Amino acid sequence: MLGTRKIRCALVHDHILLRQGLRRLLEDEPDVEVVSESGTAADALKHVLEHHPEIMIADADVFGFAPEKLEILLGRLSLTTRLFFLSMTEDAELRPEASCAVKTTSAQELLEKIRQIHSPRGAVKELPRRGRADWSELSQPASPRALTAREREVLKLLAEGRTVRSTAGALGLSAKTVDAHKFNLMRKLGIHNKAELVMWAIRKRLVRVPSNL
Repeated sequence: MLGTRKIRCALVHDHILLRQGLRRLLEDEPDVEVVSESGTAADALKHVLEHHPEIMIADADVFGFAPEKLEILLGRLSLTTRLFFLSMTEDAELRPEASCAVKTTSAQELLEKIRQIHSPRGAVKELPRRGRADWSELSQPASPRALTAREREVLKLLAEGRTVRSTAGALGLSAKTVDAHKFNLMRKLGIHNKAELVMWAIRKRLVRVPSNL
């Protein structure tokens, strides 16, 4: 394997022990490199912008919406990153077999699947027109000027990966007040979950991203 370029992977899962175990498994392979670990949607999206991994191995539940929408969102952040989903179910409709590992998948099968989707034949197809339209609807929210100063503060802290409770403590507010601001933010911006909130903040440069992007 000397001289062979490694498959650069990002891990996204909120179960720390599972994530660390998966990292150990992957890093034992001579052709695989783990470039980032994330336990939240906010950290995962920022790491994609920073590292542009070739494969993001993720629990879709961390992001709070359907895998196909996650693919659309990820495609806007990094054209080179492909998705590989981890699932505790045997739902065959979740993803094509090569792009999903379920609870009965062995370690060797997992590695084979990762290499398969990284190969030229496993290349991601261009998003269909419907997928692009869905993203267009998701990514045309209000201007930051439509938000109050407090809403922008709440948005920035949530997008940086803080919890509602942590955000409340940083701003000297109650958790209920922060929840109310979060609800108003999502209503004004026309988004439905925290991952979309993070993506909006990144696009509007309300959170720090690498200077070359």
